[in-house]
This record gives sequence, structure tokens and C-alpha cells, in this order.
Amino acid sequence: METGKLQLPTMTGNENATVLQFAPFQSAVDEGFWHRLSSLKLNQLGIDESPIPITGFYAPCSHSQVSNHLTLLAESLPPEPSEQSLVTPSSRGNRNKCSVPGILYNTNTLEGFHALDKQSLLKAEAEKIWEDIHSGKAEDDSAVLLRFLLISFADLKKWSFHYWFAFPALVLDPPATLVDLRPASLWLSLEEAESLSAVCNEWRSSSATTDVPFFLVSIASNSHATIKHLKDWESCQHDGHKFLFGFYDPCHLPSNPGWPLRNLLALICSRWKLEKVHFFCYRENRGFADLSLSLIGEALISVSQGWKDYQQMPNAVGWEFNRGKKVSRCISLAKSMDPTRLAISAADLNLKLMRWRALPSLNLNILSAAKCLLLGAGTLGCQVARMLMAWGVRKITLVDSGKVAMSNPLRQSLYTLDDCLNGGDFKAAAAVKSLQRIFPAVEAEGVVMAIAMPGHPVPSQQEDSVLEDCRRLQDLIDSHDVVFLLTDTRESRWLPTLLSANSNKITITAALGFDSFLVMRHGAGPLGTVNDSKADGVNNLSAEMGNFSLTDGDREHRLGCYFCNDVVAPVDSTANRTLDQQCTVTRPGLAPIASALAVELLVGILHHPHGIYAKAEFANSTDSGSIEQPLGILPHQVRGSLSQFSQMTLVGHSSNSCTACSCNVVSEYRERGMDFVLQAINHPTYLEDLTGLTELMKSANSFQLDWDNEIDDDDNDCVEI
Repeated sequence: METGKLQLPTMTGNENATVLQFAPFQSAVDEGFWHRLSSLKLNQLGIDESPIPITGFYAPCSHSQVSNHLTLLAESLPPEPSEQSLVTPSSRGNRNKCSVPGILYNTNTLEGFHALDKQSLLKAEAEKIWEDIHSGKAEDDSAVLLRFLLISFADLKKWSFHYWFAFPALVLDPPATLVDLRPASLWLSLEEAESLSAVCNEWRSSSATTDVPFFLVSIASNSHATIKHLKDWESCQHDGHKFLFGFYDPCHLPSNPGWPLRNLLALICSRWKLEKVHFFCYRENRGFADLSLSLIGEALISVSQGWKDYQQMPNAVGWEFNRGKKVSRCISLAKSMDPTRLAISAADLNLKLMRWRALPSLNLNILSAAKCLLLGAGTLGCQVARMLMAWGVRKITLVDSGKVAMSNPLRQSLYTLDDCLNGGDFKAAAAVKSLQRIFPAVEAEGVVMAIAMPGHPVPSQQEDSVLEDCRRLQDLIDSHDVVFLLTDTRESRWLPTLLSANSNKITITAALGFDSFLVMRHGAGPLGTVNDSKADGVNNLSAEMGNFSLTDGDREHRLGCYFCNDVVAPVDSTANRTLDQQCTVTRPGLAPIASALAVELLVGILHHPHGIYAKAEFANSTDSGSIEQPLGILPHQVRGSLSQFSQMTLVGHSSNSCTACSCNVVSEYRERGMDFVLQAINHPTYLEDLTGLTELMKSANSFQLDWDNEIDDDDNDCVEI
């Protein structure tokens, strides 16, 4: 069956006919697509190279000098699981975004990208089109005639993307012959042109049809035009009307139809066995049909019988050309990206890659939400801050009252010589500036403040100032989730330990000797519970942290703090000391080791189901109640020696006589507040009296021992202590 002829005559004979040539489809990828693909790759796909269904968008040509492209946007990719509840089903009816189904193959390596069997991938997509034509699906949903293929490799270290589009087209054999091609306004009578313009504008204005890219144009003998869906072809064969097979043409060229016509011709000759076809290349101007820009043409089709009967899958072409060559494209977004955004992406890259194979359960949200308070911005404080940022922690507050000295920059990694000039900048402020230079997205704050210490009496005229600092320290601890004790002296850790125990905060101590170190996590506070902590309204780490449960209700087995093994109250450790005893003289490699272990200990606590209440764990532990964690064991204390290149894990339970975290001390602080703190600072023996250490020492001194004065030869190996 042939289509009816239009009113204007066509060329007679085929002596002047030429091969019908099509303008290739062109692609355009929005930057948002690559950002979404990067996020999808890191957060969901990992190393999975399975094909991904995507959606492309195109519209009819709307300018006489510029063709439209098939465009990929951020919404072209499927939403991530975290976005499912926020995504509404894509609505139809956008005249500028006709949806086209596609498939994406994203490889893990550049070598894998180049090694893809491109011809096989193209053929596989062409077979889908062939099957859609055969099954009739293409008539119900004509957009499937425009199926496309995209292969890519995303180099997320350099933010460069290698990609290549293919727009599969079934090859007619022999090719279609073009009999005539003219602007639609020259093919049609004035009445027909006016009627066709009107129905096209109506078709494009209706939300039900505006994004349907293939259609039928029926022109009655009275010049009245109507537009129908492809599926209505069979029912229209007996009305005697003339027909045009229309499609949204993205091409602007006056002598060539666009690429979508190729598969439309394949459908026409396969489904309806037509050999002469009139086609309508619909184009627009300013959103309305433009029949002087649109084209109408006549083509002759002659293919083998086997091709018509689906016995033979036709060949396919369609890989996009790049500057006249069949090669892939590459785009780099690093220069166009905001530096801060690029820094955040780069910082998160390693953490997200860890979840691909090694740590699928790694909770990056709980890390980024953790608010960490670092007391001390010296060698340990600088290293801990750097390690926290590397683990994804973004909220860091540093407290220190000192200034940067000339001896600091070599060992304290956040400072430079410029920070030492003109008397030196305050360490807390200089450290924050350095952190922000390293990573602009960090939410860092510096607090210049001294910490009151037992054994360092406060003159009466300074009491108000010191107590104000104590209150400020309590507020800081209350408003953070984690406290790191990184100060130089033992006594400077007492008040933060007490305040952390009172607020039931995760507290981690790192302390250095010359060639040895201690890293430990403090146990939960003696009076705090999960409900108490949540009721305070200050432990805002995240919803995950709010689910910790107190599994060990026996308070006698609470893990100890830094002071639990002391038998005396902390006192002034710097008075009457030589210079080497006043300064923290350690081997240079010690602080980075201890700092790294302190931060790793925090990450372990945050990922443990019992959090601050987790029991101490050991390597090769036989405790059947221990919970195996992907990050490894969660010890209480780690002690190491550089001179021996050794490290061991220990546990120390809380002491009822502890001067910092025992029930008596915390209860006294809750009852008396800053009056108690002031008395403990000015009168160190008060803590010993309160906790019973004074009575303990008296009883120890009165204890009589009977010594055996006989010395056996076997005791010669004993060492006097």
C-alpha cells in the first residue's frame, strides 16, 4: 500500500533521485549529569559495572541556524536510595524535554572503557529497537525508536570523564532513495499549511502529546489536517486521506532530515510494507510550528523480503563522530568546579572508596556530624585535628591559651614561621586558619582560654576570671560530642575529665613521655545514663548515637579514666623544674603515632553498637560476649614504647577513690558547682580527703610487716625497686 500523494506534483521517474542522507544526532551533557554520576558511583554502584538505564531529552529544532541536541541532565540518572522519598515520578508533558530511553555502561578503569566491544553494544541496542518494531511496542511508545547508548569512564581523582554516545539506526539495504525534499510551505497549499500549523501547535500544546516524537499527519480532501498516533495507522487506511509520517526533527539543515527518520523508515517498511513514503520533518520557531523551516520529502524504500519478515536482523550504525572522527570525548570539570566543592569531593573520595570493598558498614554521616573538642593545640592537637579531617570529621574546636613559638612549627604541623613572628599568634587562632587553608569546608573554631588546674592556686582578684573560664569550658564540653585531652601537664586534664564524666561525654586522652605514649578512652560517667544524656539536649551527634544502650549495668566494672589509678590528687608538675622537664621533650615520631591511635579509637567508639559503654576488647579475646566489628577491636588503653618498638593493650576499671570521675567527686560537683572546683584548685588535699585517699595513705603507713632478715643465695637475682 502506498501513501496518498499530496496536491503538488513530485518528480517523475527516478533518474534524478539520490540516496537519502540523514544529519547525525548530536549529544550534549550537562555538568550536573557528571556530578550525579560521580555521587552514584561513590555511594551506590561501587565497582559494579552493570548497565544503568538513563533518560535523554530532546526537542524539535527551534532555530534556523542551530540544531537541537540529545541532552543528559542530572535527572537523567536514577535517584540514589537516600533520595527515593524526595523524588516524585517524572511527569509527562514538557514540550522542551521529550524523553528518550538510553543505557549507560560506566567502567571502573580507562583500560576497560577502551576495551569495550562497541560494535556488540551497539548491535544489542539496535536489536531492542528491532524487537520493539516487531512487537508493536514502537507504535504504542514511539520514543523507543530513539534508544541511545552511552559508555563512560569517570576519573574521580582528576574529575575528568571519558565518554562516547551511540544512536543506533537500522540500515536499510539498499538505502532509501530521496525523490524530493522541500520546505513544507512549498509542498502544501495555503489552506493545508494553515491547517497543519494549527494542529501541530495544538499537538505541542497538549500535555498528553507534546513529548510524543513520532506521529501521523492525515490531510483530508477539504485540506483539513489532523494528527494521530502511529498506532492509529491501520484504522486510517480506508478514509482516503493523504498521509505524512511526522517526527520531531532536531536538525536545522534545509536539505537533510534528522537522524530520527532512519528508524521511522525501518518501522514503516517493516510493519506496513510501504515502498513510497512521504515524511514530515517538524521544526519550530519561537515555540510554534514553522512550515518554512520544516521539511516534507518523498522517499522510496526497497528492501529484501527477509528483512521485512524479521528473518534477518539488519545492520546498525550510530556511534557519534567527534570532529569528524569516530573517537570518544573527554571533559574535565576540575577547572570549572568551585574549589571548595572540589576539595570536599576529593576529601570524601578515599572514605567512600573504603566502603566499596573493605568497610561497607562505614557510617560517614556519624563521622561528619561528630563535634570534636580538642583541649590543647600543640603537637598532639595539631596531629589529631589533621587525622579527624581525614576521617571526615568537619566540626572541630581547639582550646589553647599559648602562642606559637619558634620551636613549634617543626613538630606542630599546623604552624609555620609566619605564625611565630611579632611575639607569635595564639595557637588556637593560628590552628584554625591553617585547617581552613587545608580544607575550606571544615567548621573550625579556636578558643583562647586557660584551663584551671589543681595545685595552681588562684589569687582572690583572679577568681572571677578563672571561674568564668571554668563555666565556659563546661559549656564547650556540653555542646560537643567528643573531648580530646591533649594538654601538656597531668593537672590540666583534671577539670576536663571531671566535666566530661559529669556530662557523660566520649573522652579520649593522649599522653607522651620521651619515648613512650598512652592513648585511652575514658569510661562512661558514674551518674550519667543514656536517658540523662539525651535529656540534656546537648549530645546532638546524630540519631545513631542516640541509640546506644547501657549493656553493662554493673557500675563497678565501669572503665576508668586517666586518674583512676592515682593514689594522690594531681598537683603542680611544672614548678621547680628544669627547662627539659617543663617542656614536653619527646621523640618526633611519637606524637603522630599517638594522635593517629587516638582518632582511630574514636572512630571505633562511634561505630560500636554500645558506644561509650563498650567493654574493653583485646586481640585474641575469648570473651564470647564481644562483638566483632569491621574496624577491629576496641581497647581501653594502648601503651607503646618507641625504644622497644612495642605496643600493648590494657584495661583499667574505674576506682571509687578516683579524684576526677568517682561518684563522690561528680556528686560533689553537681551539688556545689564552681565552689567545689575552686576549692579543689586551691587545696589539692581536699580531693584526697573527699575520695578517701587520705585515709588510705594513713592505713598504708600504719601497716606493719615482718621482714625475714635471712637472705638466701637464691634471692641474688632479685632487683631492688
